[in-house]
Amino acid sequence: MLSTLILLPLLGATLIGFYPATLSGKLSRRLALGCAVITFLWTVFLAIQFNPGEIGQQFAESLPWVDALGLNYNLGIDGLSLPLLLLNGLLTSIAIYSSDESLQRPRFYYSLILLLSVGVIGAFLSQDLLLFFIFYELELIPLYLLIAIWGGERRGYAATKFLIYTAVSAIFILASFLGMVWLSGSPSFGLATLNAQNLSLSTQLLLLGGILVGFGIKIPLVPFHTWLPDAHVEASTPISVLLAGVLLKLGTYGLLRFGMNLLPEAWAYVAPWLATWAVISVLFGASCAIAQTDMKKMVAYSSIGHMGYVLLAAAAATPVSVLGAVMQMISHGLISALMFLLVGVVYKKAGSRDLDVLRGLLNPERGMPVIGTLMVLGVMASAGIPGMVGFISEFIIFRGSLAVFPIQTLISMLGTGLTAVYFLILLNRAFFGRLSAQVSNLPRVYWSDRIPAFILALLIVIFGIQPSWLVHLTEPTITAMVNTPSLVATVSVDKPGKT
Repeated sequence: MLSTLILLPLLGATLIGFYPATLSGKLSRRLALGCAVITFLWTVFLAIQFNPGEIGQQFAESLPWVDALGLNYNLGIDGLSLPLLLLNGLLTSIAIYSSDESLQRPRFYYSLILLLSVGVIGAFLSQDLLLFFIFYELELIPLYLLIAIWGGERRGYAATKFLIYTAVSAIFILASFLGMVWLSGSPSFGLATLNAQNLSLSTQLLLLGGILVGFGIKIPLVPFHTWLPDAHVEASTPISVLLAGVLLKLGTYGLLRFGMNLLPEAWAYVAPWLATWAVISVLFGASCAIAQTDMKKMVAYSSIGHMGYVLLAAAAATPVSVLGAVMQMISHGLISALMFLLVGVVYKKAGSRDLDVLRGLLNPERGMPVIGTLMVLGVMASAGIPGMVGFISEFIIFRGSLAVFPIQTLISMLGTGLTAVYFLILLNRAFFGRLSAQVSNLPRVYWSDRIPAFILALLIVIFGIQPSWLVHLTEPTITAMVNTPSLVATVSVDKPGKT
């Protein structure tokens, strides 16, 4: 059942890319969208069949692959990976739907997006360190090409910078994975056979250092963040949606799955430093966002700050804080995707993202009143206004982290205030006031441009009002992971939270 999740977009990419007959851009788009939607619906089906009370990997698949390397094809799904898979399926469908029908080389473009989805799905499903690394690397080339070919004026620079940073990230991750297996004497790379928690503290710290740097680049955390604003600014809107909404979550997922869970002693030792690192990322990202005049760059820097909350929660490593970390990953995925979609519509219709040029877009007659209203909702959600999913995720993080790191948590709370500051600057300068003369003749915004944003806005409100639907999927797995850090992904229980 899990292999189907990987095979569906892989077959779609193969069909679109190598079908011998000529495929128009419109037909390629429809085929890619159909494949993405079917993959998403299959993920929803798995979520319906998923038993949250069972701690451990469900729908597990295991096949021998390369015995000499100890590499096996091990797949599984639990409460940590399932919400992220649902998020990936949704945002991949939205990204394809939002793509420009007149773009150049459409067959190659849609094939790359589906291959990107293959890498993300495989990484979230992998229960083998080396298999995870293969899928983690698989998403690198499609994203590089999507930025380098269909990006903005400085797309070559941004894509090359992304490639270099991600390649360095992979080196650190692979070195740590190899060290965990060889130094612990494990017979394979499978999580079920790994005994890295039995290594000495000094060895664990060395291995954890590689994991922190590798996944810290992917998240990204300060000072490894410089590739992200460039990549977002030059990438097209659909690719920014995938980059912020899904791909950054590979980094936070890796910290939880392979750092906190596999090296608990070292994690507890460096936790105070991680909490301080989180504070730096939160405040730095928010401060840089305030200084931006490009709407897209402002949203990009906001991602750095919001990912810092996930690190704070992981550092505290309480059941409540880590639950908040997973909620924040989903929350940020939905909110950032909405913000990038709306900024993309503004740029498409107004021809600018510059806050010094834009003004009065909320004008009900000649502006973009619906887009402006959705932008207000997105800003409220990002700033943590009650009733939105952003509020509940940040509240859970602060509630779970306060007892462990009170000073760092209180300082991080300033980030929510700064979020309100820079996004209110965006709203005030771009959407309020008299309509700017430079953008007075705006083209009509069609419902096809609004539908993806409406879907995301609806989910942001629904999960803000009823977060238990997400908590129900995740809480038992997180509780077991935090309370028994050395427990690997093969344990089943009768009651949540009791092993």
